[in-house]
This record gives sequence, C-alpha cells and structure tokens, in this order.
Amino acid sequence: MSLLELIAAADERGLAAGAAACLERCLPQPAPGDEPDPLRPVWAGCADPRLWPARLAEARAALDTLADPGEPVRRVRELLAAAPADRAGEELRAWADACSVLALEVHRGHDALRSAAPDPVARCRAGDLSGAGPLLAGEAARQTLILEMLAAIDDTAPAGAGLRQVLDLSTEGQRVLRAAVARRARVRG
Repeated sequence: MSLLELIAAADERGLAAGAAACLERCLPQPAPGDEPDPLRPVWAGCADPRLWPARLAEARAALDTLADPGEPVRRVRELLAAAPADRAGEELRAWADACSVLALEVHRGHDALRSAAPDPVARCRAGDLSGAGPLLAGEAARQTLILEMLAAIDDTAPAGAGLRQVLDLSTEGQRVLRAAVARRARVRG
C-alpha cells in the first residue's frame, strides 16, 4: 500500500503515533540545556486517548522552551498547536497527513541529491520512490513501515502495543537525518 492509502486506512492510534513519529524526526539535535525529547509526552497520549489533551499540552510547553528558532522547529510547533484536542475523527487524519508531509519535506530539504521530477514528496506519498534522494526515500519508507507495523497489531492487544518499536524506528530515523545534516555542515564548513 502507498503511504496515502495507509494514512487513509489507519486507526486513531496509528494516526497519532505515526504523526508523533513524523514530528519527532523533524527536530534538530537539541542544544545544550534543551529538553532532549520534547515530544515524549505525546507518546503516552498515543497509547491512551484520555491522556491525549494533557500530553499535547506538555509537549507544546516543552517545545516552547527549545532554543532552536529554526524553520523545522517552528513548523513542528505550528503542527503541534494544530493537533486536535480529541484524538479521533477526520481532524486527526488530516493532522497526521500534514505531519507526514512535513517530515518528507524536511528530509527532502536535507537531501544532497534533489529530484528533478515534479513534486517528489507527492510521488513518494503515492508509492513512487524513483528519483527521490536517499533521505526522502528513506523517510517515505520509514513512514510506510511504521503505519504497517501499527496496522498489524490486532484490536485485542494492549493500548501501548507496538509503540516502543515505532519509537525505536523513529529515533533511528532521527539519528540518520541528524547525521546527514552534520555531515553536510562539515562539508560546507
């Protein structure tokens, strides 16, 4: 299934966790003194919808303390502010979709190889990774894997089932992007 199809078919927990993972991968290396995992509270809200509003508020407050005023942090703040207070319905789906797009755009922005094809982000979301740079293609594949992992968990599983694996996969993706950004900075410097 394409990323678009997976988002359209995802349940509420899958949408919330997929979106949180996307936003987390957009954040740069924390500055000294910054909260190392400002979005960590959102993960509890992914497991328990009753905790969602309070955990969103905690994550918003943690993000507001970050020293980095860069574009990705600003956009993550905007999306977190736009997150629906109720972890349900089409608002959640639209929000998760926007988080997916942001993560793909951030990765594309750091790709050394830029695709000449029109709208590579849309093409990746539709399942066509041809011509996408390695960071963009990797992010599209990561989002797909996360949504497939969450979709494979049956309804009788505990609420937090699979979230640890999703968090681990997301953290690895975050490391990949941070390493690529650092490598490009060294090359430029």
